[in-house]
Amino acid sequence: MEEINLKEFFEYVKKYIILIACVVAVFVIGVCVYNTGIKVPLYTTYTTIVLTKSNEAQNTNTTITQNDILLNQKLVSTYSKIIKSKLVLEQVISEVGLTYDVSELEKNVGVEALEDTEILKISVQDSNPELASKIANSVAEVFSKEVSKIYQISNISVIDVAQVPEEISNNTLIRDLVIALFVSLFGSLAVIFVIYYFDDTIKLSDNLEEEINMPVIAKVFKSDLKSQNKNMKMELICSKYPKSVVSESIKTLRTNLQFSSVDTDLETILITSSIPGEGKSFISANLAISFTQTGKKVLLVDCDMRKGRQHRIFKISNSKGLSNLLIDDISNYSDYISKTSVDGLYLITRGTCPPNPSELLNSKKNKDLIKLLKTKFDIVIFDGVPCNGLPDSIIMSTLVDKVLIVSSDSVTPKALIGNTKKSLEKVGAPIAGTILNNVSKKSGTYGKYYGYYGDNDK
Repeated sequence: MEEINLKEFFEYVKKYIILIACVVAVFVIGVCVYNTGIKVPLYTTYTTIVLTKSNEAQNTNTTITQNDILLNQKLVSTYSKIIKSKLVLEQVISEVGLTYDVSELEKNVGVEALEDTEILKISVQDSNPELASKIANSVAEVFSKEVSKIYQISNISVIDVAQVPEEISNNTLIRDLVIALFVSLFGSLAVIFVIYYFDDTIKLSDNLEEEINMPVIAKVFKSDLKSQNKNMKMELICSKYPKSVVSESIKTLRTNLQFSSVDTDLETILITSSIPGEGKSFISANLAISFTQTGKKVLLVDCDMRKGRQHRIFKISNSKGLSNLLIDDISNYSDYISKTSVDGLYLITRGTCPPNPSELLNSKKNKDLIKLLKTKFDIVIFDGVPCNGLPDSIIMSTLVDKVLIVSSDSVTPKALIGNTKKSLEKVGAPIAGTILNNVSKKSGTYGKYYGYYGDNDK
């Protein structure tokens, strides 16, 4: 069985705290509504009767013998059945004037033999307290008459006459609230635990690098900044908000990359991922901007000739891009480079979607183009395609200085990032590590640390 990290589990639970609160609230409100508005209040009263010596025996002998007691105790079970019989209940319905039938009345009448005694307790429950006491007393009276007829003896005496109850007998609000709290809270935790146990996605934790067997170069925090279009998230954060939490995360990534290449020049970087939607293009664009802030001349190349979106991020025409350049003379490269709104940052868009993007990237012309671009720019960043299922980034990984694998916190399965790593290692790719993207600002000490920078987003 897989070892459970309780600290990590409780961090995982924090993501669902609002959902848990909603579930608990629904249960509690439901119980309150049911108990106060739907549930019919019932009142319970009782009368007690005792089996005594018969009148005939009393006339001849004033002493109750052991045989009398044993006989009465044996009759207790029989009498309990008689009390709830159709014979007795029909007469009670007639005498009290009830509107419901024998089966309904039987459900409301209870008979209990008090332990080691000859006493029977007849309880009656009804929504009308006065009616409940009338029914109880009527049952005792009718029962006594019928026993006298059946056994030709009068050995029933009433001890307690049923009184009109004042308190509701089925008021279980407190008990039901406790049960609702217990079931909703621990039920939610149980469901979350099952989800957590079978959740194979990578998560921010102290032993993350050991779990994926790869260094985590940086953790990029989730952005909640909006663009002018309120339905779209801000993407060029390092340009618009250089002091934001996300920008500081990207700066950390840039610094770690530079330290990892102390002995060699870092000129080309490929950014890939395992699956779509992990934030690969977002990281590529902002890392490129971050390098320009150190005074470097940077070129961003969109190598995803299928679904690349760097032209949308920077709002640049995609009429001609990498795919068009690779079927042209590469000496005309300058015609395919666009100046962005960020000083020092240039972009080659993906271009027209070709039928053979893998072949274009694996061509000698592409290799010569990369060598040429390295002479014209300080840093060239390639925004690749996801590795699983497509060879494009595997091909590009052998042509660059460093490869970064973007993964998304609680989204990317560990198995997939492991497959991506193996695929790149097979071709000898220079893997620098992974970038954990979309990390919550509340996650652990990292969130507290970066909170220092987040005080002034602008």
